[in-house]
Amino acid sequence: MDKKKKRLIMRTTILLVIVVAIGYTIYSSIFNETKVVKSGEMAPNFQLQTLDGESVELDDYKGKGVFLNFWATYCPPCTKEMPYMDNQYKEFQDKGIEILAVNVGEPLLTAQKFTHRHDLSFPILLDGREEVYKAYGVKPIPATFLIDEHGIVVDRVTKGLTEEEIKKMMERIIPE
Repeated sequence: MDKKKKRLIMRTTILLVIVVAIGYTIYSSIFNETKVVKSGEMAPNFQLQTLDGESVELDDYKGKGVFLNFWATYCPPCTKEMPYMDNQYKEFQDKGIEILAVNVGEPLLTAQKFTHRHDLSFPILLDGREEVYKAYGVKPIPATFLIDEHGIVVDRVTKGLTEEEIKKMMERIIPE
């Protein structure tokens, strides 16, 4: 009888743990929904470090159009659009457009190697803890937010971009 009692207690305990885990998962998915930043909203301010250790804050770019891109080296569409972004950055930089490319969750060395290999000229910001990624409600990457000179999100795009699409997007955020 003693063995049966121990087995019953063990099985009950395991069942209870499984029920609690399932309950927590359901609760989290319902009540902890990440807010997604949408068109027409003020872009959440953030402060991140560049590859060179310089601190960059989004609010420093008020008065400029900002092409805010979330990316990672393991994302094929992300790596494909980076050279296109760099080409267009060189064209639009003098027109008041800034690109801020936020690397999501990767080590400094990984982002540095990629940036040097592709000779990128725009700022690469590191979001190692994925705080800005979460604040913007980004899923999946690549994700691009167009922000006007007043800090308002004009558009949000969650796909890999062609060079022509990037050009058209930058034209939309040229400051007046």
